[in-house]
Amino acid sequence: MPNLEKCLTIEDLMKLARRRVPRMFFDYADSGAYTEGTYRENSTDFAQIKLRQRVAVNLENRNLATTMLGQPVAMPVAIAPVGSTGLQSPNGEIKAARAAEAFGIPFTLSTMSINSIEQVAEGTTKPFWFQLYVMRDREFIHRLIDRAKAARCSALVLTMDLQILGQRHKDVRNGLRAPPPITPQFLFELATKPAWALGMLNAKSKTFGNIHGHVSDAVDLASLSKWTATQFDLTLNWKDIGWIKDRFGGPVVVKGVLDPEDAQLAVDNGADAIIVSNHGGRQLDGAPSSIRVLPEIVDAVGHKTEVLMDSGIRSGQDVLKALALGAKGTFVGRAMAFGLGAGGEAGVSRALTIIHKELDTTMALMGERDIRNIGAHNIYSNDLQRRQGY
Repeated sequence: MPNLEKCLTIEDLMKLARRRVPRMFFDYADSGAYTEGTYRENSTDFAQIKLRQRVAVNLENRNLATTMLGQPVAMPVAIAPVGSTGLQSPNGEIKAARAAEAFGIPFTLSTMSINSIEQVAEGTTKPFWFQLYVMRDREFIHRLIDRAKAARCSALVLTMDLQILGQRHKDVRNGLRAPPPITPQFLFELATKPAWALGMLNAKSKTFGNIHGHVSDAVDLASLSKWTATQFDLTLNWKDIGWIKDRFGGPVVVKGVLDPEDAQLAVDNGADAIIVSNHGGRQLDGAPSSIRVLPEIVDAVGHKTEVLMDSGIRSGQDVLKALALGAKGTFVGRAMAFGLGAGGEAGVSRALTIIHKELDTTMALMGERDIRNIGAHNIYSNDLQRRQGY
């Protein structure tokens, strides 16, 4: 096991994960669509926001705890749904869920996870959130929602921005599949990454656990791949929130909103919260960064619903900037994936510790003691005005 204490930033974890995870799976996490322009801007736009320093303030008894979707959290951060996490590290979804549970923040399981809903529920003690892709096979989706209920998932995150898959050139060039194709290149990867290879031998699942064995048409790798490729529903619309919410019986969070009109439609159709997100730059290349459009969406619906955000968060400072621009909470996906690849459950815990430490230290240097008080006054007004003028 590597010395994770030497990793001081999420970038440190990323570099370590690159050395430990087979290339096709590392590239899956560290990639965006087409030119990756939106992927890069998710981070660079955060860097342009400047924090307001205050001094000579009593900084004792600082508090990072708040709530997300009415749930107490140790900090305003949740783990975002990331597909194929179980290929970053064996049993990766279970490890990440355990790390989140121990830290006191929500974990969101992807529909396209390697470990199934049931496996994650068996490996944890507290409810987690489940992310839903709506597929053409509605009977499968009905059963999937019922399985999430049976596993005591406390929220359903409905992703609306993947009716059609954005092309990620790295995945195409690498021949990404789950499980991976046995090629000379991949055999070389296994030889150079023995810890990953040995761990995968005993993994609970090596393909999409929520699908394999639950769809009659997906009985082997070839049929599973074919079924999945044809299943994303081009007819998905706002009215679908209603029947999904009725079936689930709990809070439904709509993810993938970048436009104020869409935010309003989500609220009008019953969303209990929305996540401002461009899917980590993995869908529409050329779309704006999430942080760039966050203020206008908060202005549109922030008084009606809880506005959360993801895409681009790599530090506690990024979390503070999102809160200052109106978000009530944030999600980290790649930070979790890099931690998982770097060191399994301990790596995810390290990633969360890094973000928590940065969050606490930066908040103090801004002269604040309570995360719930962060707002527009904590960043320079010209940055806020510039963003609201986009």
